[in-house]
Amino acid sequence: MNVLPVAQTFLSVHEKASMESTRMSRLATAITVFTLCVSSDVMLKADDPIVIELWPGEAPEEPGTIGEEYVRMSPELTPDQVEVTTSTRMLSDVTVPTITIYRPDADIATGTSMLICPGGGYWNLYWELEGEEVAEWLASKGITGIILKYRVPRRPDDTEAEPARRPLQDAQRAVSLVRSRAEEWGLHPDRIGMIGFSAGGHLAVSTATRFEERTYAAVDEIDEVSCRPNFAVAAYSGYLATKEGNALSSHMHVPEGTPPIFLVHGSNDPISPPQHSVMMYLALQEANIPAELHIYASTTHDFGIRDADRPYAAWTEACLRWLEGQGLLETRRISSRWPKHSCLDERSTVSKRQNPFEPQTLRWRKC
Repeated sequence: MNVLPVAQTFLSVHEKASMESTRMSRLATAITVFTLCVSSDVMLKADDPIVIELWPGEAPEEPGTIGEEYVRMSPELTPDQVEVTTSTRMLSDVTVPTITIYRPDADIATGTSMLICPGGGYWNLYWELEGEEVAEWLASKGITGIILKYRVPRRPDDTEAEPARRPLQDAQRAVSLVRSRAEEWGLHPDRIGMIGFSAGGHLAVSTATRFEERTYAAVDEIDEVSCRPNFAVAAYSGYLATKEGNALSSHMHVPEGTPPIFLVHGSNDPISPPQHSVMMYLALQEANIPAELHIYASTTHDFGIRDADRPYAAWTEACLRWLEGQGLLETRRISSRWPKHSCLDERSTVSKRQNPFEPQTLRWRKC
């Protein structure tokens, strides 16, 4: 069977999209900077997303050649390419990786958390469709949704037609950061998962299978904490199979200790054909790793978690049943010590931030 090479297709669709769309707005430059210490009178609302920078300083191997981070709208594509054809908000030129935390209501909180990896071919981040909407859905099910804003676009030294290198650094750091603060945030350190879409699905699977060795030099005590997620969900992933679609990609492997993985794909996906999920599933089976695969008929790319009168709309319920079967939706509460107050970083000036992506930004320091 002829299979479109996913890397080539990502380049043609997402790079073309980048060229066709103009920059809509620059992110606000005024930033309210908080830390996770307790001592001032600046309140953190329980229902507000909280944003935390991943790295204490500059991210590893950052060349300094990327422009200012910006927001734009995705191109309107056709139904033979994607399921969601309308424009949604995207992010690009990310040099300061963060996590954005959406907490469930206390009465339904399970203590399970999931890092969310939006797609975009490692060129952009589909922040609205595969980030915010997913985080809100997870929170409504009692799961803490944590959007990972990883570095895009590809840097000049990334290998052509291969996955970008730096996003995995950000993902490994994010898992360790969440686990290091799990008790403090009322989360279970053994119930930290990942969910990713398109290239973000590849990132989720890569993080779940490349936990044996960190891809960057440790920078602090957070990097002494395990970066292995406890489970992963990957939707319409790319970069998992060879160009021919008949074997697992050479950069992928399934080591002992790989966590359970749920895979979902569309049968008619022209951007990342379903063979990527099929080959991954077969590799997991061969390694005796628990896995589940769903391929939906007459379904293309980019369906996210939106409800629709289409075959793929059943996948979210299937995923929830799988999570329930893993014991991840059981309510096992532990005391949360989310700060009611936050002390201001002495180095910063305080001003009201109007950026919808980062309503509150926290930076780590000791008080």
